[in-house]
Amino acid sequence: MTVHHFREVAIRASQKGGKILKDGLTRPIEIYYKGDLNLVTPIDRQSEEAIVSHILRHFPDHQIIAEEGHEKKNRSPYRWIIDPLDGTTNYTHRFPFFCVSIGLEVAGEVQLGVVYDPIRKERYVAEKGKGATLNDVPISVSSISELRKSLLVTGFSYDIHTSPDNNFDHFVNFSLGAQAVRRTGSAALDLCYVASGRMEGFWESKLKPWDTAAGSLILQEAGGKVTNFLGKPFSIYDARILATNGKIHEEMVQILNR
Repeated sequence: MTVHHFREVAIRASQKGGKILKDGLTRPIEIYYKGDLNLVTPIDRQSEEAIVSHILRHFPDHQIIAEEGHEKKNRSPYRWIIDPLDGTTNYTHRFPFFCVSIGLEVAGEVQLGVVYDPIRKERYVAEKGKGATLNDVPISVSSISELRKSLLVTGFSYDIHTSPDNNFDHFVNFSLGAQAVRRTGSAALDLCYVASGRMEGFWESKLKPWDTAAGSLILQEAGGKVTNFLGKPFSIYDARILATNGKIHEEMVQILNR
């Protein structure tokens, strides 16, 4: 089995999920809560079902971990890590910034990442060691080397109202230190925007593997750098991520650790 075959299956699965997301915007959206502010919709679940079904049709023995509950554990070295709708809050408000994210971990290392934005019809893909593309065109991080001239992006966790670990301090510090900071609502797309040179840096806490598996590989394959807040090697099972074009990374580490 080749990575190319995995890639084609992941791309097709992302398209299936993306079509469900886009079509769902034409109908009333039912909203349920997994927590105080943590939303889920039937569209999340329909997208996940379509993605998982497509992958397991081709690879019935592979492991699965997905945000809305699909989980399959066995001894296979292959694990698919799926977010069927990254940006659910955006989606429920019909704010057009959301995506499907699919990563493939092989023996503990992410080897493939696909992120698909069905609104813009933008598909980011990376294979380990083979670079990253946007709609089949190679991408690379930006050349900006000063934090002061950089556009950054971040996010806030769902427990923002109750937890003292709420990212406000970092948001203020980076707002004063960078050219500007954005908050878009989709970690997977944030990573891809850094990868494609649209932004220079991204940081966030309290993330899950399905938020970062695909996007972190895409960014690294585009020439970027991904660590934890201390500048140490990043695992998709870490809750904190710092991802940059590599040129402003140390400046961001210093600010995160003031």
